[in-house]
Amino acid sequence: QVQLVESGGRLVQAGGSLRLSCAASGRIFSSYTMAWFRQAPGKEREFVAGIDWSGGIRYNADSVKGRFTISRDNAKNTLYLQMNSLKPDDTAAYYCAAGNFQVVRLGGYDYWGQGTQVTVSS
Repeated sequence: QVQLVESGGRLVQAGGSLRLSCAASGRIFSSYTMAWFRQAPGKEREFVAGIDWSGGIRYNADSVKGRFTISRDNAKNTLYLQMNSLKPDDTAAYYCAAGNFQVVRLGGYDYWGQGTQVTVSS
């Protein structure tokens, strides 16, 4: 079992930056592939970024490439999402997820956090 708690979401102006965190507890965090997803009102949940257990392999959705960076600190059991050049279209609830597999996937994750709200004003 893995418990995930996101934090760092808030209201920010367009062009600004935020860093989201996801604190993990329970089973060995360092063995899980991790990812960030987001869901805007009236839209389906979408993959944002993923990172393998070592942090050596990362994958970003096209919509955030060049603006968002996913990273992890296995010593602190924490996942991060650095978000720069934020746009109103980035407004959504952001969720971290953990998957008991070795490669970054776009779905099929086993554990989810409760989400943190990011609102970008124009």
